[in-house]
Amino acid sequence: MSGLRLDLGPAKEPLGLVRGLQWFFSIFAFATCGGYGGDVTTRVNCDGQSNVSVTAPFAYPFRLNLATFTPSLTGLCNKTWAMDIHLVGDFSSSAQFFVTVAVLAFLYSMATLAIYLGFLHLYRGAGGRLPLADFLATVAFSFLWLVSSSAWAKALTDIKTSTGAPLPNCHPPVTCYAPEVTPMGSLNVSVVFGFLNLVLWAGSSWFVYKETKFHHPAPPPAAGPAPSQPPM
Repeated sequence: MSGLRLDLGPAKEPLGLVRGLQWFFSIFAFATCGGYGGDVTTRVNCDGQSNVSVTAPFAYPFRLNLATFTPSLTGLCNKTWAMDIHLVGDFSSSAQFFVTVAVLAFLYSMATLAIYLGFLHLYRGAGGRLPLADFLATVAFSFLWLVSSSAWAKALTDIKTSTGAPLPNCHPPVTCYAPEVTPMGSLNVSVVFGFLNLVLWAGSSWFVYKETKFHHPAPPPAAGPAPSQPPM
């Protein structure tokens, strides 16, 4: 019978409980990555003159090659730099892939959790099709979390290398001090949440698999009546 049947019981079972955790931690994954903004500040000294601070702001999706130091370096130190200086690297593909996976996982886990709590009778009574589709989607998200988290972790390492690099063409009498970079603690946390989501999705695949017909094979056919014995 169709219709909403609200039941909070599945939320106390591994099937619904883990799905709720996936929904919760996916929020932190895309929020800590997509909400980041920072800058790189470097002090430049031109042959004993007062220090000048130049800053290059950057943020998600981390197209660092578009981040330019301001005020322009072309007017400093007797035009030591002939053109504006940018940060190095474009890490938008890895960052956007990670955030996209997190957002899709958030939406999918929210939708399936609503089905578990309100339409579990339809979920289990659809001839095994919905649990199978849910299982395949869960396995797919596990793979996507593995790929996106690994790619984002590598990109974050390269971002730290790029933002920590000194300015080019800093030769005496020009002195460039070590750059000061906005702390990237939230980005480190986003990587942790990415791999935590990988563990949650890979682990929940077992609980979803238990709902499929492969874990509950069809019962064997009933045995027929025993043949009657001939009279002695």
